[in-house]
Amino acid sequence: MPTPPERAPAPPPAAAAPPSTRTPAAEPAKAGPTGPIPPAAAPTPAPAKPAAAERPAPEKPAPAAVRAPEPPRADPRAPALQLLAALQREGRLVDFLEEDLTGFPDASIGAAARTVHAGCKRAIEAMFQLEPVFREAEGARVTVAPGFDAGAIRLSGNVVGQPPFQGALRHHGWRAREVKLPPPPDGKDLTVVAPAEVEL
Repeated sequence: MPTPPERAPAPPPAAAAPPSTRTPAAEPAKAGPTGPIPPAAAPTPAPAKPAAAERPAPEKPAPAAVRAPEPPRADPRAPALQLLAALQREGRLVDFLEEDLTGFPDASIGAAARTVHAGCKRAIEAMFQLEPVFREAEGARVTVAPGFDAGAIRLSGNVVGQPPFQGALRHHGWRAREVKLPPPPDGKDLTVVAPAEVEL
């Protein structure tokens, strides 16, 4: 029986190729129906919302002005009532004037008048500083100049023409140089010139 021929030995396996270090090429864009499809665009960031405008703080209303309480109005009758009360207090002038003197003798009236005179003089001097309008003695010849104050000089007799006038001084007049009325007391009824007196 013949011997089969010997097989040739198999060649050694080929060495494996080293891995490639090349970056794979980008995949070509796929063609669309009308041409190549462009790569997708990066998403556009949403626009930032504008910052809300700062509203000015509402102005606070100015506080209402506080008015100081008005002082009580002075009674226009106060000076006259004060003077009358002083004349009554110091000289009992109101009592003297309101008394019916018909039945009194002149001597009694004269004695009472001296008391009234002294007291009223004291009250007047305490509240006023008086001076004469004319300093000449009564009966002297005086000149009334043009532009004279008719409230300070009263003409009598035969008044004819324009000043200056020459005449006899019949009364020198009085002018209050200073008034020293005290302030009226608070809460007092000034119409009470003299209080009633009750003896118990």
